[in-house]
Formats: sequence, C-alpha cells, structure tokens
Amino acid sequence: MDIPIYAKEELLRSGPQRSYTHEAREAKFVLGGIGTGNVSIGSRGQFCDWELFNSQGKGNALPYSFFAIRTQAGEDAAVAKVLEAKLAPPFAHSHGFFADETAGLPRLAASSLRGEYPFAEVAFTDRDLPVEITLEAFTPFIPLNPDDSGIPGAMIRYRVTNASERAVDVSIAGSLANAAGYEGRELFHNMRLAGEVRNEYRSGQGKQGIYYYSPDLPSGHLRNGTLALMTRDANATVKEEWLPGAWWDGIQEFWNDFAEDGRLEAWQDTQAGTGKLHAGGKERYGSVCIRHTLMPGEERVFEFALTWHFPNRPKNWQGHILPASSEEGQERNYYATLFEDAWHAGAYLLDNLDRLEGRSRDFRRALFGSTLPDYVLDALAANITVIRSTTCFRIGDGTLLGWEGGFDHRGSCEGSCTHVWNYAQTMAFLFPSLERSMRRVEFLLETDDRGSMAFRTNRVFGGERWDMVPAADGQLGTIVRLYREWKLSGDDGFMLELWPKARLALDFAFGYWDSDGDCVLDSEQHNTYDVEFFGPNSLTNAMFYAALKAGAEMAAYAGDGERAGFYAAARERGSAAMDAMLWGGEYYVQRLDDVDAYRYQQGTGCLSDQLIGQFMAHVAGLGYVLPEAHVKQALRSVYRYNFRTDFSNHPNVQRAYALGDESGLLLCSWPHGGRPKFPFIYSDEVWTGVEYQVAAHLIYEDCLEEGLTIVKALRERHDGFRRNPWNEVECGNHYARSMASWALLPALSGYRCDLVAGTMSFAPKLFREAFSCFWSTGTAWGVYKQTIVERTGEAEWELEVLYGELRDVTVNGRTMTRTAGA
Repeated sequence: MDIPIYAKEELLRSGPQRSYTHEAREAKFVLGGIGTGNVSIGSRGQFCDWELFNSQGKGNALPYSFFAIRTQAGEDAAVAKVLEAKLAPPFAHSHGFFADETAGLPRLAASSLRGEYPFAEVAFTDRDLPVEITLEAFTPFIPLNPDDSGIPGAMIRYRVTNASERAVDVSIAGSLANAAGYEGRELFHNMRLAGEVRNEYRSGQGKQGIYYYSPDLPSGHLRNGTLALMTRDANATVKEEWLPGAWWDGIQEFWNDFAEDGRLEAWQDTQAGTGKLHAGGKERYGSVCIRHTLMPGEERVFEFALTWHFPNRPKNWQGHILPASSEEGQERNYYATLFEDAWHAGAYLLDNLDRLEGRSRDFRRALFGSTLPDYVLDALAANITVIRSTTCFRIGDGTLLGWEGGFDHRGSCEGSCTHVWNYAQTMAFLFPSLERSMRRVEFLLETDDRGSMAFRTNRVFGGERWDMVPAADGQLGTIVRLYREWKLSGDDGFMLELWPKARLALDFAFGYWDSDGDCVLDSEQHNTYDVEFFGPNSLTNAMFYAALKAGAEMAAYAGDGERAGFYAAARERGSAAMDAMLWGGEYYVQRLDDVDAYRYQQGTGCLSDQLIGQFMAHVAGLGYVLPEAHVKQALRSVYRYNFRTDFSNHPNVQRAYALGDESGLLLCSWPHGGRPKFPFIYSDEVWTGVEYQVAAHLIYEDCLEEGLTIVKALRERHDGFRRNPWNEVECGNHYARSMASWALLPALSGYRCDLVAGTMSFAPKLFREAFSCFWSTGTAWGVYKQTIVERTGEAEWELEVLYGELRDVTVNGRTMTRTAGA
C-alpha cells in the first residue's frame, strides 16, 4: 500500500497551535492539579466532566454551574447571556434539555478554543454585545515542583475589551452547585448528596467568595468534601444561596436579579404566603458576580478562582464502588495534606499567584517557543494531561499511583501496571521525584526475595501481594527505568537503595524465562498484550538486553564488579544469539515450530514494538543493545508494512481506534504470510502509545520523515470532532501509554543527560539555521538554543535555566560550574 508522504516543508513547519470551533464537541481541555481530580473546558467555553470525586467521571455535569455576562451601553437595553457559545445539535433528548442545563438561556454566537498547556484560551464572538471577550483558564504547572503543580483548582479569567464608542457596564457572574457529598445524579437530574449542604459567604485578606460544605458529614466520610468560588476583585457582589423551593424558582430568581442591574443580592421571597411551595431537595447553589464600567477601548480582566477538596479515597483500587457511608480502609489524598479545605487551597493559589503563574508561563514559553513542528509540540503537550487526569493520583505519603486509563466512571486496569508504564516518558522528565516513587513501589514492595515482581501493585495499600505471573517486559523495563531515573537525577542514594532488589529482579530472568541458559529468553513470557508469548521473540529479549546493559553499569557503580562483568557478558552473548536466531531479513520474528500450537502469538509477523527495549535504551542513554544495521532496517520495515493510510478495507474484529480514511500504525502485520489462526489479541489495533514509541525510535535511527509522518497522522485523528485532542484513549481515557510522546523531544533534539557523570549534550535532528527546545533534568529545566554563526558557518549554542539549578555540568563539552533559574 502506498504511504502518503507529507511534503517535507509541511512536516518541518513550525506554527501556532490548532484552534477548535464550538462545533468541535469532542475538544475538552483538562484543568486541575496532579492527583487532585479535574474539570474540563469544552470548545463552547462550557465547564464539563467534573471529575473531582476520587473517581473517573466523564460526563459528570454539575447543575447550574456556569458563567454569565451582562452588558449595558448607555441607556440601551441590557444584554444578558450565558458565557458559552450556542449549543450544537443533536437536541434529541427524552425531556428536551433539563432546566439545570440552562439550554434555554441566551448564549453567544460562536467560540474558538486553543490550548498551550497548561493554558486554555476561548475566544468568543457575538454581535449583540458591545464588548470582545476571551476566557483564559489554567492550573499552575511547574516541572520539578509537584506540590505547586498539584493544587486542586483553576484560575478562570475573562478578558473583556470595550469595542464600542460608549462606556459599557459589564458584569460577569460565576454560579456553582454545592457538590459536597456528591453521589451522582438522579433520574430528573437532581444531585444525590450524602448529607445536607451549606453555602457560606466569606471575605477577608483581600478575597471574597462562597465556601461550599456539608455540616452533616464527618471529616472521615468517603464523600466529604468542600468547594470554593473566590475572587480578589473588590467590585464583587455575592448571592450566597439561590432561592430554594419549587421547580426552577432558583434559576429564575438568579437570572432576574443578574439581568436587572448586573449586581447580586440576597433573595427575598415576597410570595411565600400566597401558596404552598414545593419543599425542594438538598441542593444549594451560589453565585459570585464582578461588575465594572469600561470606557471605550478599555480592557479589564474579571478573575475567579475555582477550587475543590475531597480528601478521602478508598484504600484499595476497586474501593470506589464501596457504599458512600463506609469509613473503613480509607486513604488520604496527598493534596489534602497540603490544604485544609477548598478555601485554603484557593487562598494559597491567589496569594502566590504571581509566582505560580510566572513559572507556569515560563514553561509554556520554553515548550511552545521551540522550533519543533507545531504538531510535535501538540503531541508533547496534549499527553501531559494524563498526569493531571484521574488516571494518576497521590496517596498520603506522596507516592504516585496510576491506572492504565479510565472508563467513563471508574478506573481501568489498576496497579500502576509496569508493562504499560514502560512506554511513558512524560513523568520521568517533568516530575522525576514522582517517577522515583513508582520505582520504590515496584522494587521495595512488589519484588519478592526470589526477584519476582508483581506487575500491578496492591501492597502499596497495605494489602497482600497479588499472586500473578510476572510480566517479562514490565519487570525488565523497570530496571531500565531505574537507570533512567538515576541518570536524570544524579541521585546515587536512590539507585543504591533500590539496587539490591533490582539485581534480584534482573537475576530472576535467567532462571525463569531462559530455559536453556543461552541468554535468549524463550519460556512463557507474559507481556503488555495481556497474553503469553512462547519461544524467543525480540519484544522481551530486546528489553532483556537493555536491562542487562543498565544492570552492568549500576552493578559496577555499586561496587559489584563480578556481577557487572556477568551482565555485560550475558548481554553480548545473548544479543548475538538472538540476532542470529530471529533476524528474518527485514525485521525480527518470533521463533516457533508451530505458530498455532499456542493461541495469541506473533510468529513471522512484523511487530511494531519489536524493539521497545532498544527504544528505552536510547531514551535512557544506553546506546545500542542489538546490531545497529538490523535495528534501523527493522524500524524501516515496521513503517513500510504497518503504517496504513486507509482503514476502510482493513478487517478488524478487535477494538477499533482508527477508521475509514484515517491513517495509523497497526500493531502487527504479516506481509509475507504466516498469520496465525488466532494472532495475539490486539494485533489489528492502533495504539497511540506504540505509534509514538515507533515514531521516536525512527527519529533516533535517522528516519526523520517516517517518524514525523506517524506523529502528524496520529494528531490529525484527534481533531476535536472525531476525538478529543487532550485525551488519547486505549484501554481507557487518558491512557498512560500515550505519554510515550515525550520521547519525541529527546529524539529530535538529540538530548542526552547523565547527571551522575555531570554531562548533558544536544545534537538536533531538525537543525537548520536555528534550533531551540525545552530541556529538563532532575534538578533544572529551561531552553536550549543553537544557531549558525554567519561569519564562520559554525554552530553556536546557549543554555538558559528557567527553574532549578545545574552544578558542575559539562554541556556539549563546555563546563558550567553553576547555573540557576529565577
């Protein structure tokens, strides 16, 4: 099949990030801190997917939670609208739209959403308003600082410009449901709440707003929580609580009050004695409104802080299905150890906003100011959201844990699965302390005295170690990742602490997966395809040789020269034997006498991630673990045989992630025949994490255009109409494997970091007359710039540290004694 080759200029083009019109219903940008839950902003500017409650919650909608604008120019009639673009069809619902969706209130004509993580911007247009409005929202994001990147909340700003020739009174009001004790929605959209709730107006220290809580729930209740909607604006009025009672009286009274003069007041029920009112339920709503008069041409920012605090989560993986009243077996969220409640979190956010925002903008400038192609930057940034989605959470001692992904309303595949997280690179480069916490769990808790590692953790919650077959690729990959974390951080104590168990885990491979002692793994090998491969194959063996090479260096550093020598010899012997045994002329195959003797095998198929171990070795700076010429040829074959430009006639009875005329990379193909009757169970699927892994590896092997083509095609599938650009799914939303995308950065920049040896280097693959990119180590991050000196034609470079510190590091051969960021 012919593969479309984008014009080279198109592949190398740098430009602005994509925008998504209000019709792009799937485009939703995640707001929230690491391990805090989140809320999303949709392309219409609406707040949606309220996932605050220690579980996944795609589709969670809080009733009557929206922003609205009122404008009045001179004596003209006032205009009041919900600050969202108009709703897009279909409108086919059993009850039309429920009142809490406020679909019947006026909205703006159009909007356009653009994201440069962690900042989202929505530009609105509407002819009825005499002003121009743009929404900017963000949660602070500072690499190497997980606490300040783990604030449970978001800043919400509406930038309003008076585009008329007259003074205009402008009011913007934010309304929020009290979701303390949230247990979901009832048949008629009412919230189910675990107890009575209260709204409380608070002010002081330059802040005012509404604190939402439940006086009924004890602090240890699983559903206990608080929210806050705050502002620093002195021109704010507050409706602490909407009118309770019958039907939609609350929204009617609020809208009348807001539309009348753009100020909010406490409600007065003047008709209480005229008839019996419906008692209503537990629900409570409150609103904060900011009002200013703008002169012609004047611009003003209307600023709000939205925060939440749901401190208690079940002390197990599946516990989110326990009854809400259960107080046994609870774990405290790490963010709850930093903040007492939502008001405290909001106060911290506002009091430290200049610093938090400044460093977040430094990161955005460093990343998006790069000369890398815009779709590559899109891929890097889009999957940062996995870190701050409900896929990841932190327990009370700060340890990071992760699902593989998430169903809409529960986690998917628990236990920080080692073979899936092998692919992920984002956390390691941006928050290495959290990545190191995962290594501690894997080696110190889940590796037994034989060296067998449970590839899903349960002991982290104090439970029994799960009895499961060890995963060959997952277990061996943790050794390579231990090496990666050591080199990025330069933390000798960390490596030496974990090395005794890591050595056991590496030694375990010889006796468990190598049946004949030839240093080629051939026994039953459980792997990331949720099956067992039998016989020699390059998927697990390439990972084995990467682990041996890493192990040899760590053993030598730990003073165990004998073991280091043994690992080095085993790698050399095994690598040569595997290459001779499995090289099929174009790519590596699995050797089986009868491919159908076992179900779910690869056989002579061209497996896309047949060299995942070599990929991880490159990222970690280990170099080649298999013959370079064969590695390059195998990667070119993967691209040639597995990249598809159309799936219309691709028969796939498995899950489908690419359809019709879309392009993508199959997990496996059989270009020369020999497809098993029942091939491994995901073989006909397209996984973004594998696509990124292969793309980055192609770039490492100097197949630049092939690698970039895969990335560009992948991101074109996530266009806001077909799929969410900020949510790459596999077995669940915000799937962890998609964080393989970060490997594109070191691959394209030629970045290598070894803080143990005190060296950093860059060798850009896209270097023309100028190159710049983001870089990070375990101690600092910033911008690397390289240019050609016109007079000499030679390359000149500079390294800017924006955060943290580098000490006694040699960069591209030049020693830098101390460089610190702001």
